[in-house]
Amino acid sequence: MFKPHVTVACVVHAEGKFLLVEETINGKVLWNQPAGHLEADETLIQAAERELWEETGIRATPQHFVRLHQWLAPDHTPFLRFLFVIELAEMCATEPHDSDIDRCLWLSAEEILNAKNLRSALVAESIRCYQQGERYPLSLIGAFNWPFTEGAK
Repeated sequence: MFKPHVTVACVVHAEGKFLLVEETINGKVLWNQPAGHLEADETLIQAAERELWEETGIRATPQHFVRLHQWLAPDHTPFLRFLFVIELAEMCATEPHDSDIDRCLWLSAEEILNAKNLRSALVAESIRCYQQGERYPLSLIGAFNWPFTEGAK
């Protein structure tokens, strides 16, 4: 049976800038969106909120679903990556709670699209999807009869 990794990621936008996290992996400084794996007891939206808070210290709920990327990493690991948008009124201070995150950066789309240190090509692709105006209601990926949320009975 095919079992891809399920991850979530957020394009966080405010005042014309995008929020990325910086992490050092195998001695290399890399940029990524706030992102991570779906846990067993959470919905996709809850996973996005949790990852955002862990990696940036920001508490916010995605407003839109952007795209599902089926992706094969360079090491041939298969992923399903659910991408969301979080629009903030203004750039805010960050405080990562995940020890793997070195710091957060507010960057322009141009800086991201031209960066040579993106964790994956999906970081730039996510910005391009955002720029193209891709937005779908969160109900598109709603949880059904999910026992860990209110109203499941």
